[in-house]
Amino acid sequence: MAPYFGMTGGWLTFWVTVACATDMTLFGYDQGVFGGVIVTPDFLDTLNLNNNTGLVGTVTAVYDLGCFAGAILAVIIGDILGRKKSILLGTSIMTVGAFMQIFAFSVPVMIAGRIIAGIGNGINTSTAPVWQSETSKASWRGKLVVIEMILNIAGFSLSNWMTYGFSYVSGPISWRFPLAFQLIFIVILFATVPWLPESPRWLAAKDRIPEARQILADVEGLPVSDQRIENDMKDICFAVQYERDHGVSWGDLLRGRTGDQAGTSTIRRLLLGMGTQIMQQLSGINVTSYYLPTVLISSVGLSNSLARLLAACNSVSYLFFSLIAIPNVEKWGRRNLMMYAAAGQAFCYLFITVLIRYSELPGYAYQKEVASASVAFFFLYYVFFGIGWQGVPWLYPTEINSLSMRTKGAALGTASNWIFNFMVVEITPIGIESLTWKFYIIWTVFNALFVPIVYLFYPETSDRTLEDIDRLFRENGSIFIYKDKDAIAAKRPERYFEMEEGWGTGRESGDSDALRLKKTKDEDFGGNSGVMVDHEEGN
Repeated sequence: MAPYFGMTGGWLTFWVTVACATDMTLFGYDQGVFGGVIVTPDFLDTLNLNNNTGLVGTVTAVYDLGCFAGAILAVIIGDILGRKKSILLGTSIMTVGAFMQIFAFSVPVMIAGRIIAGIGNGINTSTAPVWQSETSKASWRGKLVVIEMILNIAGFSLSNWMTYGFSYVSGPISWRFPLAFQLIFIVILFATVPWLPESPRWLAAKDRIPEARQILADVEGLPVSDQRIENDMKDICFAVQYERDHGVSWGDLLRGRTGDQAGTSTIRRLLLGMGTQIMQQLSGINVTSYYLPTVLISSVGLSNSLARLLAACNSVSYLFFSLIAIPNVEKWGRRNLMMYAAAGQAFCYLFITVLIRYSELPGYAYQKEVASASVAFFFLYYVFFGIGWQGVPWLYPTEINSLSMRTKGAALGTASNWIFNFMVVEITPIGIESLTWKFYIIWTVFNALFVPIVYLFYPETSDRTLEDIDRLFRENGSIFIYKDKDAIAAKRPERYFEMEEGWGTGRESGDSDALRLKKTKDEDFGGNSGVMVDHEEGN
């Protein structure tokens, strides 16, 4: 039988996207489902959690600790196992954790199940965006990763409607069935991932050049001999070799060494990728993703049923407005999406703070009205977040890091996301209870700070090949990126096209004589640079 059931080009990319999107849908479902579970009477009775706000927060938040551990594990095993095997390992671990949660009758078993499921999810969420990025065309990469994160919202929305519907059912099924539903996504992952292609860039890094070239041709839907495939492979192989020559080991990083010529700006690129994930969590999204029913009950004063219904309706609005990012993530660019969305989020949290303040003010005549008005700004917050901060923080670490650090960088970004996620989820019930309206000032300030941070330090990655981004960091040593017009342009700079035309001729501007000579010698991957050697006969 032909590989991939005979599929190439767009159809092959489609099925890779199905697998990666299923993984992210499962991630979204797991994020949202527990927010509805923890306000279910039978769950609280079964696990003896009534009137124990601190323990409820811990049971909810330990999932994020598991995800953090899984993301750190992905740093260690990701480049050893490859993208596909890492996802299959993560999915297997998630299966064990899911069954433990479904059949839990005590807090220790539930905590253990959530930690184990989190470890699997941490591995998967660190790997799936990298796999998608490395098997996609540059013009599709941003859209496809954003689609994955929109399906993450779809999973979140589904979990809200699931728990809302089952709130009308009494007994254990009211929370055990919503937890069990995640097994549907696990089955889809086991049915798709094994037969799909491995990342051609990971294969190239492992000196498996013929396989990498064939997969690249299959994904592009072109013959192996096509000049575009040849050029792409040369670019990938050059990036691999440059990393080997100038890359920095973990030991050197820990000692503060950055290699010759600042290496490949490894630390800077890691911090930029991790920064997007940290900012996503400090935007306050999981104050509402995990606890929106709780927020609407405690801060706004709504009934349990109405709070659940509004949370479910909000998730649909969130999903709808997130679709705006698909056609615009390349058109507007990553920087603009993050800056404008952060400004909008700060605006929303400012109004939420003011309105809840007046709703809690003793003797204020319009307490109910201002509390109800705050709901509109919770909805509006999700509009801004869905457009700008839902997808880009997951996409950015897979683009900004070099090939040898891509899995590690994405995993460290994901680990940063989960550890800050844990912090937010752990403090939110206590913060709402003890700080009341003042709790929302924190998220107003954070969102306002993100605008200048992105403007000053974050280069644009839209409409670039992954190798273009390597080139940017070889040429630009300043951390203040806003001064470089090429670095912040939403469209690919013209000179990058000119460089591609100069492959093999020594006409790529900015290259040293040694690198030009290397490219000329490696025109047919036959030089002595290790990764460039193509032992066709041995395969």
